Amino acid sequence: MKLSLGPLQYFWPRERTLAFYREAARWPVDIVYLGETVCSKRRELAARDWTALAAELAESGKQVVLSSLALVEAESELGALGRLVEAGGGWIEANDLSAVQLCRLRGVPFVGGPSLNVYNHRALALLMEDGLRRWVPGVEQGEALLRELRAAMLAGGGAMPELEVIAFGRLPLAYSARCFTARALDVAKDQCGFRCIDHPDGLPLATREGRPFLRINGVQVQGEEVTDLGPELPALRALGVDVLRLYPQAEGMAEAVAHFHLARRSPQPPPRIGARNGYWHGGPGMRVDAAS
Repeated sequence: MKLSLGPLQYFWPRERTLAFYREAARWPVDIVYLGETVCSKRRELAARDWTALAAELAESGKQVVLSSLALVEAESELGALGRLVEAGGGWIEANDLSAVQLCRLRGVPFVGGPSLNVYNHRALALLMEDGLRRWVPGVEQGEALLRELRAAMLAGGGAMPELEVIAFGRLPLAYSARCFTARALDVAKDQCGFRCIDHPDGLPLATREGRPFLRINGVQVQGEEVTDLGPELPALRALGVDVLRLYPQAEGMAEAVAHFHLARRSPQPPPRIGARNGYWHGGPGMRVDAAS
């Protein structure tokens, strides 16, 4: 299985972001996703910076995929998306159906991101006709659903695209037109002051009893726990998973990549270094008693 470094979900200062990817160029990951997927107001890096970074990483032997916004709300964002597709020069991660349409019209191969709604083999087959080459299932789609979908694809005479599963990181649960971070800090969305930059791993949200529950990340809500599918590697292999996605975290990312690099080369499953992902097993995403 290949390793991918998923798109950076958080808003980091420019120099921190560039330093992170300079270090990532030396990591044993095969694929790197670049670009802003959460909020179009986050502009520490402009489009030209992302494309320049993509060229540098490609020279180090990585496949680079430029990622699109998960929630396209304005004409300006649609225009920026069109420029991204035209200037990419490679694959695009389509996280919104408008990105799918632009890739189809321009003949650009794309990755179906986890925020696309794909729940059956017919929808997946249609996307493959449009140019989908790799698919990242949504966070709630576990082993049983993927096995059923794969069987349905093969029974219908079709072939599965490359399958990429989120193996490490905080799960992106939901997106909204409202900025949760601005709301939490009692400021207007249009005058947010880019407060996300003060929270490199998101803003923790606890239950009324004080137990950790979620992470607020601008217009995105994430799970609190850094999930880890390392011990499930035998099941992932049996399912035909091609790529393990590791989402960037503010600390310890080099160690996490090294952990999964060793694990994919070992016949034995590794110990768990994060939290169990209940969704994968058909249950709640986190332990119920931890959120009660």
